[in-house]
This record gives sequence, structure tokens and C-alpha cells, in this order.
Amino acid sequence: MSNAASSKTAWQQLMAKGGATRASLIVLALVLLAALFGPMLLPESARQVSAEQFAAPSLAHPFGTDIHGQDLLYRVLSGARVSLAVGIAGALIAFFIGTAYGLVSGYAGGKVDSAMMRGVEILYAVPRLIILLIAINAFDARMKTWLAALGSPELVNYSRIVILILSLGLIEWLTMARIVRGQVLALKSQQFVLAARSLGQSHWKILVRHLLPNLVGVVIVYLTLTVPAVILDESFLSFLGLGIQAPQASWGSLLSDGAQALNPVKSYWWLLAFPAAAMSLTLLALNFLGDALRDVLDPRG
Repeated sequence: MSNAASSKTAWQQLMAKGGATRASLIVLALVLLAALFGPMLLPESARQVSAEQFAAPSLAHPFGTDIHGQDLLYRVLSGARVSLAVGIAGALIAFFIGTAYGLVSGYAGGKVDSAMMRGVEILYAVPRLIILLIAINAFDARMKTWLAALGSPELVNYSRIVILILSLGLIEWLTMARIVRGQVLALKSQQFVLAARSLGQSHWKILVRHLLPNLVGVVIVYLTLTVPAVILDESFLSFLGLGIQAPQASWGSLLSDGAQALNPVKSYWWLLAFPAAAMSLTLLALNFLGDALRDVLDPRG
């Protein structure tokens, strides 16, 4: 069977999983389209600070306005860009590092595997919040200098985003490495690997041509589950004021602003409800998609 036919069959199986899977795909497609094109389609006035502070949702401002009088719909869509960019880029970094590390560790075996896994366990023991705080405090100033050297002053504002992408990617790869390593340990004793060795193929060819293709389903499934994990980490840091800084916004920073606006006298509920709904719906759709992909791409099926 050709690769195209295999892909078509997998897609058909995914579509046959039920309404929840199709709804998840539709939600994710709408969120991506809204994040990419939504801010550009809104009027220029939505981006400006105005005197309409804490305006309730209306036809003029469907999501209301914030403390600065900015349109909350524009801020939620702009925050979606940042949160999704951090989540996808961080997950891809974790994907490449974890896959390569797990492949080498599982295939090498013996003392090399033991030493590499002890390193993973040591990193697991270090609280991720400490690693992120060290990375932000140690590299924020340097990153601003490097970005300023590129010639565009606007890039300096994205230094914290770049640090979050790199640091979150360098944290989330640990679980990916353990999953890939476990799969390689089971696969390397199979007949097709032993045959490749007997034919004199190099270790590199065995890893790339024989083992890696058999891991695609597993790593793709875990990749879809890593994206929401990275988004949650970024949102948690931004909620604490350690992540995205103004004038940029992410779902986490918007939730932090909404939580600060809550008080016993008057509740500006829309500042918390709309960012929370956008993030929750996206994370739920990603988890549903990951579960469906796990069922479709499971080789035992």
C-alpha cells in the first residue's frame, strides 16, 4: 500500500471516530484562523486605548473592554497568537530533542542507556519553575541585546517569548525521550532490525530508516498532547507575572488581568470568562484530538 493510501486510510479512520473528533478539528481550525486573521480584520479602533474602561459586552465590543479601554476580543485573538505560537514551537523543540535522545538511548542500551536515563531522572527532580525562573532572569537581558543586534527595535519586545519557547521546549522533552526510548527497546530486538544489522547497515541507517518510521505514530500522538502542556505552562507563568509582558498579551496574562479586576464591589466577569473559555476550548480540543490519534495510529490496532 502506498504512503498516500495509508494516509488516506488514517484520515478516514480519524473521521470515523465520532462527532467529538470532528468537532475538535473544527474548533482547532477556527481558533487557528481566528488567531491568524482575526486581529487584522478588526477595525483599527479595537487596537487603541480608549476612555471606555470596563465596558460590558455589547455590539460594539462583543467581549467588552479592559482597564485601558481596549477591545477584549482583539486582545483575546492577539493572545491566541502568542499562546499557540509558544505551545506549538515549544512542543516541536521537545519533539526533536526527545525523539533524538530517546532513539540514541534505547538503541545504545547498556551503560550508555543507563547514564542517559539517570540524566533524565535528575532533570525530572528539578522543579520546572526554578528552571524557568533561572532562564528568564539569566537570559532576558542577553536575548534583548541579541534581538536588538538584528536591526529591528520591535524584536526586543519579543525576548521573553523567545526565552519561554526555548526553555519550555527544553523542559517538556523529558517525557518524550522516555516514551521513545521504551518503544526503541521493544523494536530493536525485532526481526527487521536484526536483518538490517546482518546486512551490514550502519547504526545511523537503522535508526533513521527502520526504527524512526515505526515511531511516527507514537511521537505524533504525544506531540499533540505536548502542545496543551506547553500552553498551560506558559499561561501559568504569565498568570504569575513571570511570562509574557505588556504590551504583548497571552491567554495567561489576560487571565491574570481578569483575576486582578475581580472584587466584591463590582465583578468585571468578561475579563476572566472569555480568555478562560478560549483557552479551555482549545486545550479540550487538543486533548480530544490526541486521544483519537492514539487510537488511529496505535500499531497494535
